[in-house]
Amino acid sequence: MSQVEIRLVSADDHAAWLPLWQAYLRFYNTELPDAVSQSTWQRLLDDREPTHGALAWNGDTAVGLVHFIYHRSNWSIENSCYLQDLLVTEQCRGTGVGRQLIEFVYRTAKADGCGKVHWLTHETNATAIQLYERIAERPGFIQFRKAL
Repeated sequence: MSQVEIRLVSADDHAAWLPLWQAYLRFYNTELPDAVSQSTWQRLLDDREPTHGALAWNGDTAVGLVHFIYHRSNWSIENSCYLQDLLVTEQCRGTGVGRQLIEFVYRTAKADGCGKVHWLTHETNATAIQLYERIAERPGFIQFRKAL
C-alpha cells in the first residue's frame, strides 16, 4: 500500500486541486461551467460551509482528492457525511490511496460528530465497487433524481 500524506485543502493548493477536479469530471463524462468549479473551490476553503476537501500527496505531487459534505438527517441526532467526490490518479490506482482517502473522511467525520458516511458511485465503476464493498456496507438503495 502506498503511503501518502492526506490533508485538508488550503488556498495554496488550487493549482494541484484543479487538474484532479477536472480529471474527476472527465471520468464521469461531465463538464461544468468554470463558475461552478470556482464556487466549489471557494466553498472548500470557507469554514462556514459544510463542504470539505482533502488531497492525497506523494511528496510534492497531489495524487488524489476527496470532497465531503456534512448534512442533517431526520434519522439521527448526529449529522451525516456525504462523500461526494473521490479520485485517485491513474498511476496510483490500486495502491491503497483511495482507501486512505476514504478512511481520512471516516476519521474526520467521526471527530466532527457525524454518525455515518455515505456515498454513491456509478454501477459501471467496478474497480471502485470492489474497494467499497470491503470497507463499507452496500444497503441496496436505488437513486432517483430530477434536475430542476
